[in-house]
Amino acid sequence: MNPRILLADTNHPILQELLEQAGFTCEQGWHQSSEALIAQLEKYQGLVIRSKFKLTSDVLKSCRQLKCIGRVGAGMENIDLAFASQMGIACVNAPEGNRDAVGEHAVGMLLMLLNRLKIADAEVRQGIWKRAENRGTELNALTVGIIGFGHMGSSFAQKLSGFGCRILAYDKYKSGFGNPSVTESSLNTILEQADVISLHVPLTEETRYMINDAFLARLKKPIYIINTARGKCLDTAALTKALENGTVKGACLDVLEYESVSFENIAADTLPAPFQYLIKSDKVILSPHIAGWTHDSNYKMSKLVAERMIEVLKATT
Repeated sequence: MNPRILLADTNHPILQELLEQAGFTCEQGWHQSSEALIAQLEKYQGLVIRSKFKLTSDVLKSCRQLKCIGRVGAGMENIDLAFASQMGIACVNAPEGNRDAVGEHAVGMLLMLLNRLKIADAEVRQGIWKRAENRGTELNALTVGIIGFGHMGSSFAQKLSGFGCRILAYDKYKSGFGNPSVTESSLNTILEQADVISLHVPLTEETRYMINDAFLARLKKPIYIINTARGKCLDTAALTKALENGTVKGACLDVLEYESVSFENIAADTLPAPFQYLIKSDKVILSPHIAGWTHDSNYKMSKLVAERMIEVLKATT
């Protein structure tokens, strides 16, 4: 019997095309509710998700036929990986598929902030022509500290290398990654010397609210902050206080702690005061969790996940 695969989220058509070419039966389920999809999981050997729902141990324990989960993206925090492993379910993703997208987006947000493009654009549209007030700050004069040097952090560093800025990088779980453009560093050195700190870590219990009051209190000089990782890696209330007191000069946020599980909307019914502060501040650049989701990365991630699922399912079914 050919493996049946449930497509729980929309993805680039190349994913379904490749799976079906390999002889698998794909069933589109993204029009259904999370509850309806979860109730059907026991019937499938393969599952493709992005972020529609969490695959907890309670959900997975009834998936006796499931052999492979494909997460079209980088982060795997919405899957209980340890429990999946216990059940013999292989979990694959495509972190390299959107690394260029994230790196470019982070650079773009930073340039927009440093060159006051959001402010200047809005003023010119109103007939306001301020030149001296909208002078920017050049990247090559700054030290950029990167926390997390996996696919995303290293891509950001590579994109930055042409600007001539000094780049420091820290990764708790890696070493020996320094190169002519990037200096491998300690977290303390970054906190002491960086003018810009960019976060590129997965969301784990260790990194949850990693940037908080205590973290910001350790800074030796005012900085700019970039977060294209996960919203809950940064305490928004702590950030707004730091923006108010000048500890943080500006922030580029593609992700927010108020997002829903699916990343498709802001979860709170009434948005909290820190969010209200962010949307009113001209020191903040915001985007709706799209850094890693370009037209190009959508194709690349879908293709990679399909190829990896085919390899797993051909070996296990």
